[in-house]
Amino acid sequence: MIKIVAALFSVALSATAASAADLAARPYTKAPMLAPVYNWTGFYVGLNAGGAWSDSNARTTTIFTGPGYFADSSVPAIGSVGNQNLNHTSFTGGVTGGYNWQINSAVIGVEGDFNYLGFKKSVSSTGIYPCCAPTSFTVNTSASADWLATFRGRVGFLATPALLLYGTGGLAVANVRSSYLFTDTFSAANESASISSTRYGWTAGGGAEYALMNGWSIKAEYLYVDLGRASTTSTNLTVFNPGGAASPTNVFTHTFSLRENIGRVGVNYKF
Repeated sequence: MIKIVAALFSVALSATAASAADLAARPYTKAPMLAPVYNWTGFYVGLNAGGAWSDSNARTTTIFTGPGYFADSSVPAIGSVGNQNLNHTSFTGGVTGGYNWQINSAVIGVEGDFNYLGFKKSVSSTGIYPCCAPTSFTVNTSASADWLATFRGRVGFLATPALLLYGTGGLAVANVRSSYLFTDTFSAANESASISSTRYGWTAGGGAEYALMNGWSIKAEYLYVDLGRASTTSTNLTVFNPGGAASPTNVFTHTFSLRENIGRVGVNYKF
């Protein structure tokens, strides 16, 4: 019996020694550290730059009055020639600020930006008076908008912890200026008007933002902006040949609308 116990003890001691030797032969390695998950909640500021493709339209029209300057056939002719497109491509860039709230894989927030908008365009169109060929008339239009501000909400979801896909929309504000000049070769007629208006419209779009380390992120987005239509009227038509006389009954109406398609990239820093 004693011999049997001694033999079992010897076998157990040998197995323990072999296991210890095997553990000693294996190198010790630390468990890999998990990358920290980005938290989107917080204030951020940033810069953006891109291109703006303007889709704008200006219109110049007048009315027919029996004792006025224009023949009845001249009014639709002026309206047709005075329907002008002022499409333009320009640079845009500026500053951004906002706040995000992350709720699980959803991110909601508010964002505002103020950007330079280099819209500036002039158009000159000429037509022939149907009643009095070959005498003609010309409509000159110039328009510009130097800046654009937007105030928007953002709603998105995290495709990955670092990639946010979002939609955005809200208020758009810009100062729009336009000027108009009507002249002709029949009696050296002249009429002018201008618009300077802070326009309030709407904007909507979407984009993607990717989080980097230490609070930095990069983004790309598209915005559509519609600033509506501004208008003015004038009664300052003056006919210079013969002599020179005003024709206030011929009321002119001038309108201008501005829409923007904006594509831009940006970088943000979250505090």
